Formats: sequence, C-alpha cells, structure tokens
Amino acid sequence: MRRGWPIAIRGGEGALSLLAVETADAERLAAFDPHIAAPLLISAGRAVTLKLTNQRDAAVPDAPVMIARRPWLDFDTAVALADPQLDLSTPMKGPFRATAALVPDAAAAALRLARIAGLLPAFFVHPEAPGRRIAEAITLADIDSHQDPARLRLVTRARLPVAGAEDAEIVAFRTPESPDEHLALLIGQPNGAPPLVRLHSECLTGDVLGSLKCDCGPQLHAAIHAIAENGWGILLYLRQEGRGIGLVNKLRAYALQDQGFDTVDANVRLGFAVDARDFGVAGQMLRQLGQHRVRLLTNNPDKVAGLAAAGVKVVEQVPHRLPPNPHNERYLATKRDRTGHQL
Repeated sequence: MRRGWPIAIRGGEGALSLLAVETADAERLAAFDPHIAAPLLISAGRAVTLKLTNQRDAAVPDAPVMIARRPWLDFDTAVALADPQLDLSTPMKGPFRATAALVPDAAAAALRLARIAGLLPAFFVHPEAPGRRIAEAITLADIDSHQDPARLRLVTRARLPVAGAEDAEIVAFRTPESPDEHLALLIGQPNGAPPLVRLHSECLTGDVLGSLKCDCGPQLHAAIHAIAENGWGILLYLRQEGRGIGLVNKLRAYALQDQGFDTVDANVRLGFAVDARDFGVAGQMLRQLGQHRVRLLTNNPDKVAGLAAAGVKVVEQVPHRLPPNPHNERYLATKRDRTGHQL
C-alpha cells in the first residue's frame, strides 16, 4: 500500500481489490480501473463531512462508505475527496452518490489497514469477479493476528538511568514483524505494593520537539518524577502516535486544527475514530512483567477500562494534571468536554 501497489482483502462474502488513493497516481488508477467502474471507499466520518450520509451513520466514524464512480470522478477529484486538508482550497463538485458497501467486512478491514499503514482511509475498489478467486488476498484473520497484543514478547532489558529516576531499567517488547517496539521503564524496586503505572502514548512532537500544542512532553517527565517519588512503578511507552493514527495523519489533524477544528473533529474529518489506541498492548506488557494489580496515573477513564479488559486490575486511579499553556488550553478543554478526561 505504501508503494502504491494494489492489494486484496478477503472477507466473509468475497474479496476486494484495493488501490490506496494517497499513494496512487492517475496512471496507476487507469491500469487498476480501465473501465472507470471502481467505486471509491471512504469512511463514514469523512462521508458526513462531504454531506454524503447523515450524522447517525457516522456514529462509527471509521465504518465504510462507498461512492459510485463517475467519469468525472478522476484521480485528482479522489484526492480532494480523501484529504480534508484540501476542503477549503478545492470546493467539492459532485453530486456524489453513496452506495451500499461491497463486501462490508473486507471494506471495514481496508480502512483499518489504512490506519495501521498511516495512510488516508480512501481506496478505489474492485469486487472479486464471479468464479475467480484472488489468490493473494489478505484475510481478516491476518490483520487480527498482526494486531493481536498476545503476540507481543519481551525481547531485551537493560539498566537506564534517566533524568528524574537514576534507578531505572528499560524493557523492550515487540511482535515478530512489527517495526515498532513498545517500551517499559521500570523505576525503583518492587516493594510488594501495586506499582504506580503510567501509560504514555508516543508523541514525537511533544516528547522530542517540545511542542506546546499538547501536554504530552510535560506529562511524560512529570510521570517519571511521580513514579520515582512513589518509590516503585512503571512507565509504559506505547508506540501509538496520534491516538493510534500515526505521525503523518496526526500532523494532518494539526493542519485541520489550524483551520479551526478541534482535535476530535479533526480525527473524524480525516476518517478515523476519535481514539484508535489499543490498551490491550499495555495489559500484555504488564502481565509479562508480572504485574496484575496497579495504581494507574491517568485522567482518562478509557485507560482504566482498557486495562481491566486486558486482565489488569486498577486498584486506584491517580490524577495526573498539569497546568495548561496558551497553546494547549483548547486542546485540554476538548479532552475534558468531549472525550471524558477528568481535568
């Protein structure tokens, strides 16, 4: 997909051949769809933005919606349909017509795969021809297996003194094919009490560059100090940038925020769920570290529920609140008012 090659996904009622809009071009589209018959697959959240479906249909923003192909729905128009950053500069022509999703489970899996790949969730699609099977089709089970937290394994560990916690050890986890390693920073020494645990999702802009648009960098460093002061605990560094949509899509969401949308609406306009993170990963890491009961340093009730679903009991939710700055006041208010953070 990242190379612009077609892929195929098999669902319960057939298979779909797909060409990702973001990495294709007009020539590849012509080769993929010479008869100008392949509909365009987008998400319900994006379809609502384009006035192609109603708000009720967008209750699941990353559900599939098909747009009927027309001769004037060319490659450039598809790019404008897929990328909300272009909405202000490229007025929609239309009229576009939404149709029933072809092979709905395969279509939903395609949107999920786009998120995993860090691409815009938009594809040209061909259904499997009657009497012909697509031999190299990815199955839904393949995607589930790739994302299964149970496949995560502890691979190495070493002493790592860090600012604010010199008595620390870093532990790395990964699955066989994943390019991203999840990390645990064990601070202090186990004392028989449930550890103070922080689930921190990767944020390159905040953690490394010191972005003031979010509170991620200050939260990371404050968590390390809080765990050190507690005497024993674990910081989990989860490779789930942008609440699970990846760095590039997160930066696209930033561009939408520059246009006036809040962080929730930006994700939905891109075609993603408000929060696509999987806290089962954190549960698997904690279990492999021998921790089944924790005190969780968080303002987010979803993290408590996610750990509970993964078999880790949260015996106490410890607030983790930091003062806002002029650049992230709206971001924090959105977290409080729209995603249930206890700020």
